Amino acid sequence: MLLELAGVETFYGASQALFGVDLAMREGEAVALMGRNGMGKTTTIRSIFGLSPLRHGTVRFAGHDISSAKPYRIARLGLGLVPEGRRCFPNLTVAENLLASARKGFWTIKEVNALFPRLAERSGQYANSLSGGEQQMLAVGRALMTNPKLIVLDEATEGLAPVIRQEIWKAIATLKQQGQSILVVDKTLSELLPVADRCFVLERGCTVWSGVPTELTAAIQDRYLGV
Repeated sequence: MLLELAGVETFYGASQALFGVDLAMREGEAVALMGRNGMGKTTTIRSIFGLSPLRHGTVRFAGHDISSAKPYRIARLGLGLVPEGRRCFPNLTVAENLLASARKGFWTIKEVNALFPRLAERSGQYANSLSGGEQQMLAVGRALMTNPKLIVLDEATEGLAPVIRQEIWKAIATLKQQGQSILVVDKTLSELLPVADRCFVLERGCTVWSGVPTELTAAIQDRYLGV
């Protein structure tokens, strides 16, 4: 397995947020992590990256136990994060944001600009002058510049205009075709399920369902994902 979580429990102080998250994915897969708001998706991502330390359970990545590893060591192993809320460096240009995270590999500024032509057009602009959608493209591009074995996207299309959402999903589909391993959190099933090989659903900090998209019936969706 490329990434494997087993019995992950995570706390914020004395408050428990995850009560037993299990997830596994192979290299080259696109996996969807789903659930209603507040069910533990972002905390699971934070736990993978060492940003919210585990209390119990294990996280393994590319053959390494990273359960207690520091975030910078986890990143060096080949995990790239597109965090919720974009978080670009506001006072750096688009090109500088990309260069700041660059590591040797397939993904260069040229390749990122080919994936997102808008970034090429705005190469010299400061990140804080970009639209929300352009900042999201930059956040994805910055993660790709680390040349990750696995890229994790946490709500990468939330709050974006429909035309920008489609550009992001098109880019995700392109990454999948290229064999990039992807873990994606999103609520829009109509766009998420076509790119997912497998799905994991969280309910109150636990993994309550996993399977392929065709097995995600209307009844399951209503029980765990409905409003």
